[in-house]
Amino acid sequence: MTQYEKPFQPESFTNWFRVCVREAGLREDLASGAMGLSPHGLRKACSRRLAQAGCSPHQIKAITGHKKLDEIVRYTEAVDQMRLAHQAMNAIVEHGAGTKTVKPNNSV
Repeated sequence: MTQYEKPFQPESFTNWFRVCVREAGLREDLASGAMGLSPHGLRKACSRRLAQAGCSPHQIKAITGHKKLDEIVRYTEAVDQMRLAHQAMNAIVEHGAGTKTVKPNNSV
């Protein structure tokens, strides 16, 4: 909320956030949004962390306020891919690969 108790406009909020970053004593170049010190960067980082914690896209959407799931999917693809790869490899370990090694025929 603004000082007038009205909702921020997106551009106004970003400008206010940058002023806060500067007033917190962080470098000026960081206030431009580098290293996630922008509202967008924090929202994206939050989405990734929620995905790493195992939250569903719908849960993440409820927290971050995204309107569309495709935005969340884009932010969390790498996390999801890593988690799915671990699950797949664990499935192989738990259930066995189901194939045996075959020695090549050296008589040819």
